[in-house]
Amino acid sequence: MEQDRSIAVIGLGYVGLPLGLGFVESGVRVTGIDISEKRVAELNEGHSPIEDISDERLGAALAAGFRAVAPDPEVVRAADAVFVCVPTPVTATRDPDLGFVLSAAELVRSGLRARHLVVLQSTTFPGTTTGPFRAVLERETGLRAGADFDLAFAPERVNPGDPASSGKLVPRLVGGSTPAATARAAALLRHINDSVVELSSPDAAEMAKLLENVFRNINIAFVNQLALLCERMGLDVWEVIDAAATKPFGFMKFTPGPGVGGHCIPVDPYYLSWRAREFDFTDRFIEVAADVNVGMPRHVVDLAAEALNDRSRSLKGAAVGVLGVAFKPNVADAREAPAAEVLALLRERGAEVRFHDPHIAHFRDAAGRTDDSVALEDLLGWADLVVIVTPHRAIDWAVVFSGADLILDTVNASRQRTPRARQVLRLGAGWS
Repeated sequence: MEQDRSIAVIGLGYVGLPLGLGFVESGVRVTGIDISEKRVAELNEGHSPIEDISDERLGAALAAGFRAVAPDPEVVRAADAVFVCVPTPVTATRDPDLGFVLSAAELVRSGLRARHLVVLQSTTFPGTTTGPFRAVLERETGLRAGADFDLAFAPERVNPGDPASSGKLVPRLVGGSTPAATARAAALLRHINDSVVELSSPDAAEMAKLLENVFRNINIAFVNQLALLCERMGLDVWEVIDAAATKPFGFMKFTPGPGVGGHCIPVDPYYLSWRAREFDFTDRFIEVAADVNVGMPRHVVDLAAEALNDRSRSLKGAAVGVLGVAFKPNVADAREAPAAEVLALLRERGAEVRFHDPHIAHFRDAAGRTDDSVALEDLLGWADLVVIVTPHRAIDWAVVFSGADLILDTVNASRQRTPRARQVLRLGAGWS
């Protein structure tokens, strides 16, 4: 089996940077590649763009030989193995967009040589690694996967805001185009993961990754639907979920909210449903779940109108402050954040909108308008209604609940507080 001593990592974001530093810390030589000149420069200067990676950790990796470079075929050629960790978004019509993946494949192809190991990590539909990705690698090179070079898929399991998610204790999946490719990729990954599970093919590994994320999307949609039902029935969905969660077996807790965000959960279901249609198969669970979750920002805006109506105010012309625009608490990651749709819909219905987020200085809503975060005290003094979208720990919640006259709580941030009468309208629970 090949003894891989050096790797190139294409894409130095939330997946690629932790991967590369993990290999550096295990004694493997690593060069990172990114198309962003700004990112390359800040990494080489020792400034981490990702909150899960400290400047100190990055500095230690640089001292050990890590470096970031612009796309360069010679860097690819010099490496024993190449990992591709680039985004896999969807188009405006919710179809898979493999543009970044295939561009990365072009870069790999330009430096591809015999005995290379190429590992795709970007979340995608089954058939990508052995289909379009492989086709680009092999085009006009005279090299064939399984004969001249090894090809595998090893999905990431990074959870932004949780540095441990990219650590050694999280099991890793891998499936190669041949048993030898699987074994080689697994041997390399065991430098950074205590447990590596070898699958029968890249397709199986791709499907397993989609299953992980679609499972979450469907269950979040279920509790979002339950929240809407509880609103009509006069029940508190948060109480109901907490009660069910006391069962020590057969139940996994999910909570409702203003929508789903991040790179994976809002995107991956469309990769699977698109691929299913190619097999004349419609996965209704996936499509219904996506519809439910996509509709939650609009429901939040309806609740905002209801809250203001309780004060004999109209949403049109109202000052609405949004707390938190990141896709999840305690991160500076706004990819696919439901707040983007919430802000745009509030403005569409005539509200004046500002936001406060201690982690995000600038934010673009779904209509393309970009705003700067304002100070919390300024937001509270200005807003007729405060909408809690992302409950960051860094927000001073005591100040929020003492200073805001009217609050729409979409995430149960008020659960341990005693609000004033009809101060807080909670998604899935009604007035507190």
